[in-house]
Amino acid sequence: MTDLLVALGLVFVIEGLIWAVVPGYARKMLEAVSEMPESTVRNVAVFSVALGVIIVWLVRA
Repeated sequence: MTDLLVALGLVFVIEGLIWAVVPGYARKMLEAVSEMPESTVRNVAVFSVALGVIIVWLVRA
């Protein structure tokens, strides 16, 4: 459970850094994603989840 909370905290840190350091770029990324087809967004999300699982699995192995 501790690892999950640490991972969640890191997500907030990274998200916050993006918005604090380059808010204009973050806004452009949001606009670009909002114009993408839903299937593309879903495919990228599934790929990201799979990549994250692989990274965690490799680090923990």
